Amino acid sequence: MIFETKRLYTRPLIVSDIVNLNQTLMDVQAMYAYAHAFKPAEVLAWYQRQVQRYQQDGFGLWALIRKEDQQFVGQCGLTKQTFNGAPIVEIGYLLQRDFWHHGYAIEAARAAKQYAFEQLELARVWSVIRDNNLASMNVAIRNGMLVRGKEIKHYYGLDMPHFGFAVDQNKSNSNS
Repeated sequence: MIFETKRLYTRPLIVSDIVNLNQTLMDVQAMYAYAHAFKPAEVLAWYQRQVQRYQQDGFGLWALIRKEDQQFVGQCGLTKQTFNGAPIVEIGYLLQRDFWHHGYAIEAARAAKQYAFEQLELARVWSVIRDNNLASMNVAIRNGMLVRGKEIKHYYGLDMPHFGFAVDQNKSNSNS
């Protein structure tokens, strides 16, 4: 276990989680902010990238598991990214559609923020969110984050505006 909340815990992804990753990453609706659903080879590459992140960075996107029944809810964690050319650590979350609108994303994101500040001693964490992803923006705002900039990401031949939300450790709100 990496971190836990009242209802959830995180752990490293394992090979058997690929079936669950398929349910999320190959779901057109769940992947609307990416503008495409993944193919099986892309899901495998996603999984392999997370395992590589665990080894290189000591963190990545982890499996998000519901405590009451051990159900795979989605992923949440921290990844090294860039925003407007600067290196950042981002809180990311991606849940299976069956688990949307249950408060799991904000619960996990707050715990990821706490982990970043307390365990990794980071001064600032980010969430970089596509401009059409209002649900994730609301999670970032509820996680005490403010917009710190905007950039255009080029993905699958599309120009996708993204907002960079961030919160500093000393400005973190108290409902973590």
